[in-house]
Amino acid sequence: MSENIESVLHENRLFQPDEAFVSQARINPERLKELHRQAADDYEGFWAERAREEILWHKPFTETLDRSKAPHFRWFADGHMNVSYNCLDRHLAERGDKTAIVFEGEPGDTQTYTYRELHAAVSQFANALKAQGIRRGDRVVIYMPMIPEAVIAMQACARIGAIHSVVFGGFSAEALKDRVNDAEARMIITADGGHRGGKIVPLKAAVDKAIEHGTPSIERVIVFERTQHGVPMIEGRDLSWADAIAGQSSDCEPEWVDSEHPLFLLYTSGSTGKPKGIQHSSAGYLLTAILTNKWVFDLRDDDVFWCTADVGWITGHTYVAYGPLAVGATQLMYEGAPTVPDGGRFWKLAAEHNVSVFYTAPTAIRALMKLGDAFPNAYDLSRLRLLGTVGEPINPEAWMWYHRVIGAERCPIVDTWWQTETGSHMIAPLPGAVATKPGSCTLPLPGIMADVVDEDGKPITDPDRGGYLVVKQPWPSMLRTVWGDAERYRKTYWGMFDGRYYLAGDSARKDADGYFWIMGRIDDVLNVAGHRLGTMEVESALVAHELVAEAAVVGRPHEVKGEAIVAYVILRGERPTGADAEAMVNTLREWVAEEIGPIAKPDEIRFSEGLPKTRSGKIMRRLLRSIAKGETITSDTSTLENESVILQLQGKA
Repeated sequence: MSENIESVLHENRLFQPDEAFVSQARINPERLKELHRQAADDYEGFWAERAREEILWHKPFTETLDRSKAPHFRWFADGHMNVSYNCLDRHLAERGDKTAIVFEGEPGDTQTYTYRELHAAVSQFANALKAQGIRRGDRVVIYMPMIPEAVIAMQACARIGAIHSVVFGGFSAEALKDRVNDAEARMIITADGGHRGGKIVPLKAAVDKAIEHGTPSIERVIVFERTQHGVPMIEGRDLSWADAIAGQSSDCEPEWVDSEHPLFLLYTSGSTGKPKGIQHSSAGYLLTAILTNKWVFDLRDDDVFWCTADVGWITGHTYVAYGPLAVGATQLMYEGAPTVPDGGRFWKLAAEHNVSVFYTAPTAIRALMKLGDAFPNAYDLSRLRLLGTVGEPINPEAWMWYHRVIGAERCPIVDTWWQTETGSHMIAPLPGAVATKPGSCTLPLPGIMADVVDEDGKPITDPDRGGYLVVKQPWPSMLRTVWGDAERYRKTYWGMFDGRYYLAGDSARKDADGYFWIMGRIDDVLNVAGHRLGTMEVESALVAHELVAEAAVVGRPHEVKGEAIVAYVILRGERPTGADAEAMVNTLREWVAEEIGPIAKPDEIRFSEGLPKTRSGKIMRRLLRSIAKGETITSDTSTLENESVILQLQGKA
């Protein structure tokens, strides 16, 4: 750690907002105080006022918050609206010719949509969906590259009241199949392939394999020709995007739905092997998507906003597909990897497209930081005025590099904490009003009642002591349930504190200034390159291999990805050594990639004849985590059934 960073951390240094930035910001310190006061004095009134200001209603709501079936809260429930109308139609009169999306593919091809053109494309595809029998409430799975058509498909579903479930294009056919079947989707929208890392990602082939393995609810597959490398089309089931929209009108009256109508399902890993289908509403979700794009990113009419997240994750939903469009912003979309053809691709894109607000993950920042300053220094980044980070806590070293090299020490950095379940930012600095600290997501947003509590639910006041991160009041963009499993929803998020608080699943602490510091997960969920993966999900994939008898998975710190996956495996046969062990490791890593996706490949696999278990059969995961980190085992192991296992896992036996 450099002396500069050491001094910053030692002093708990505050980086104050630039005066010039504050003078033009949407939210200045006085306005922030007023918003917090309003939320404290009249919580429901605060949100009602925001909803009336920000959303165009077909039928205005009269009831703000229904708590009668808690924790299944309902917001603005008797109001009617349409999300796509609020993202597109509202801008046609004044911003119809303004650029909505600038796209660049990994090969270098570009495309631009104005709001009028995007509205027409969404309406045309919405009519195509209706022509294929898709109706309000039907589930549609979207499995596409990071291209404008992914956003068009999402918006088209929203326009007709269909419920979309986007599956990240890096997930395998098996993972896709599981999500399709859980949602009972009638249609899959995909592409022949996508460009990533200089290669073609074969998306249609994965769809074919998923259906072959059993997706009884699927009736139709629509395929966009992105790579044009030629894929088989099943007659009667598969339809090209071009044929689907041929002859369809570019006018489509929006389906007016009630506020609580599900907008989308998004599957996220949990502590069990089965992913959770997080269900989000329409109005409540859209409201905070709008507010956070205005408040946290301070988006202005002349900004070019770039969120590097894929639409397969919640960040790509809220800060690509919906929020920026709802506030009438111009945004950049990029299809490929940040290092193709070299480590300067992100900075080249930012310079050429005049990006002014840039939002990416600590994983990307750390990876690009390791490549040195020469790449970003080769490009003119003077248009940048605001930087953001998302997906995991950012380490102070990366924060300082981001601040110094990319932001030239003039751009505020908004370090945002939120989750798939929360829908949008919950704890983040408002850049014109809140001073920042490297590594802290700072303070809750107005209307978000977050706290850190002990096991009894009592607030922790000691700044050196961590506890459970909770939210004490429902908020509009919160998940409504786990699709098809209301009991799992109640148990996972509301069970620990008897329904009083939402349990985020993260541990945190508050310092003497009240700033929040996220310390990690409290459950068996890994954060790998900003993506949540359940340890049980990886373990289940390993055990599904015919040669594996048992497996346990933990995380260890990784300087780029945040966490690396370490798997401890017991084989059905003899424990391999030497070249045989190396071959088996490669076999199992590829097996996991096939079962879940490349992001779930274990970084390290250790073979043993047993796992550290208590006499009652419980795996002592704290020992596995210590072994993975290379730490000396100093804790009590007397309850282990077989202490020699520790030596095997450490490679000493």
